[in-house]
Amino acid sequence: MYPNTRLRRTRQADWSRRLVRENALSVNDLIWSVVVSDTADPVEPVAAMPGVERLSLAALAKAAKEAQALGIPAMAIFPHIDPAKKDDAGSEALNADGLVPNAIRTIKDAAPDLGVICDVALDPFTTHGHDGILQGDRIANDETVERLIEQALVQADAGCDVVAPSDMMDGRIGAIREALEGEGHHDTMILSYAAKYASGFYGPYREAIGSAAALKGDKQTYQMDPSNRDECLREVELDIAEGADMVMVKPGLPYLDIVRALSDTFPVPVYAFQVSGEYAMIEAAAANGWIDGDRVMMESLLAFKRAGAAGVITYFARRAAMKLAG
Repeated sequence: MYPNTRLRRTRQADWSRRLVRENALSVNDLIWSVVVSDTADPVEPVAAMPGVERLSLAALAKAAKEAQALGIPAMAIFPHIDPAKKDDAGSEALNADGLVPNAIRTIKDAAPDLGVICDVALDPFTTHGHDGILQGDRIANDETVERLIEQALVQADAGCDVVAPSDMMDGRIGAIREALEGEGHHDTMILSYAAKYASGFYGPYREAIGSAAALKGDKQTYQMDPSNRDECLREVELDIAEGADMVMVKPGLPYLDIVRALSDTFPVPVYAFQVSGEYAMIEAAAANGWIDGDRVMMESLLAFKRAGAAGVITYFARRAAMKLAG
């Protein structure tokens, strides 16, 4: 009881605060989310995400070298492709000489020690903006999984280290794992977007990859209901059983309880995706002088670690790594 117990005692100096600190953020916790584009311009600013640009392959190579120099372990790449290459089936996702395979090879040539994570989903490649094959007004699960298998193999053949299915189709992890094993990609990891919610925080990303205007309807029939917690435990359990090496929670900050629940329950690395809407809110508030942007950036990333995340996919990775380096 007070005054024998004074919890403020350990808060009086920097050295004592560091000694009793329960969680710490390091560069090893950061995955840099980048958007790569097949346009001729070296970089194209994304209006809804100040500070984020669509990168040409040449600009991607430069960013990869910087990431490796900063000690960032991996990049997660997301494509913005020419609308003329899109169709209802997302066929460009299967092009072995397409933007994503060339982006993988570009990173591996520029920064051989940098891990490459690739999104496995059809929404950047479809005219309708959905993550799968649209039949009428419904996303066809099994037909979509067949496409995702081919997409994952194209990425693995190009040298991708981690394929990351974000589509939320049933059974796709097991199907992709079986295909990877069958083609000799025994070391290719699967990071499953196992707990991906039908969220309103994705808007700026859809602008960044060029799917916002095309999206017909919403994604609530395959992404999870934000009201549900226990359902994500079932999703993750199934994905681990099917061969996922790691699992993802998306979005991040509004779903820290989900990060904690998964990290407490399953013996696999749990990652969080600090999505575009989270990034945009912090940047907008900082631009208006309402918050200290860098301080809130670092505080938000630390929150993921406190919740139990093994790491964070974030558009802030480069800035955060520079601050951590001093």
